[in-house]
Amino acid sequence: MSPVGELVKLCFSGECSLNDIKSLIKGKGGLVGYLGTNDAKEVGKMIKEGDSKAELVYKAMAYQVAKEIGSMATVLKGHVEAIILTGGIAHDELFVNWIKERVDFISSVIVYPGEDELIALAEGGLRVLRGEEKTKQYF
Repeated sequence: MSPVGELVKLCFSGECSLNDIKSLIKGKGGLVGYLGTNDAKEVGKMIKEGDSKAELVYKAMAYQVAKEIGSMATVLKGHVEAIILTGGIAHDELFVNWIKERVDFISSVIVYPGEDELIALAEGGLRVLRGEEKTKQYF
């Protein structure tokens, strides 16, 4: 059964409340669900110490990110000026390289580590609202 199928089965099992399901989706899924942490540094440490499960899960996560980038490239009909990887996890060269090796044929990959992207998005939105900048359409 697919992961989504398992979730649907769990939803109707009577074992979990709505809040339990929400918690699984938002706070206890992903890295936390598999490895007990959402700290990329900790996962990297686990991998360096030889934890094969941590490596498998982390590689799968990079694979999923790469798949999403590829799917967006098709939506854009291949007109991709750059792929930008950002956020705290972009500090992790291992994770970034696993993504790059799958997507760098699409376009150049730019890495902006850190979590400043939300501020930049908000500032861009304000510039548009103030009439200082026009919106750009990418498709």
